[in-house]
Amino acid sequence: MRALYQIVWLPPLMSFVLITGLIECSIILMDLPAYLAPRPSAVALALWMHAEELLKATWHTGVAALLGLGMSALLGALLAITLASHPLIRRAFYPYAVFFQTVPIIAIAPMLVIWFGYGQGAVVAASFIVSVFPIIANTLTGLLSTDPALLDLFRIAKASSLHTLFKLRIPGAIPHFLTGLRIASGLAVIGAIVGEFVADSYEDGGGIGTAVEIALKEQRTDLVFAAVLMSSLLGLLIFWLVSGLNLLTLKRWHLGEFKDS
Repeated sequence: MRALYQIVWLPPLMSFVLITGLIECSIILMDLPAYLAPRPSAVALALWMHAEELLKATWHTGVAALLGLGMSALLGALLAITLASHPLIRRAFYPYAVFFQTVPIIAIAPMLVIWFGYGQGAVVAASFIVSVFPIIANTLTGLLSTDPALLDLFRIAKASSLHTLFKLRIPGAIPHFLTGLRIASGLAVIGAIVGEFVADSYEDGGGIGTAVEIALKEQRTDLVFAAVLMSSLLGLLIFWLVSGLNLLTLKRWHLGEFKDS
């Protein structure tokens, strides 16, 4: 029995079964209409009956989210390095990055259609816009929090600015960058779905956002919940992939640091 408690996935599974059972019983006892609150069993049935189209929609959204996240990782890191290069640059441009993050993506999504047209381009752009700021902020924090003693050591050794950047600042900022990437992984899925609400071209059935819209028009609340569940699973999958990269990178990073010492 004690060994069962040590299984990582068992407690969440037990709580999920318990909560799902309680919701099922509550909806039955309260006699709620299906269009208002579908039973979990009805959602599970909708998942089974529409598995193929939901998987296609999840794949469509996942590709857009990963493309947006990849662009965020690359451009976010470059922007953070640029902002960290000089205090004047940081004071001049960092407030714009903060302001850009505060603008709701749903408000500028129609503009993405004008700039990129309907289709994958606008969806990827929405995913990128939502997910880039955490990477900029966390990477910039890492670049600016370099140990002053190590900076003095590099100055004594007469290291150039580029040498200090690539040998000290960037390696020291890797954990912060990966933290920002983990935060951005979930936001990338959200941005992609919001982009699909406005800009999806319905190619190959569209993404999860399109599946939700169609299910709402058909008043299929159970299918709406099924699509939302698939989007949550997609977000968890991308988060786990990024967490695995985080673990692998930091493990190798710390091992390399230990070997060098």
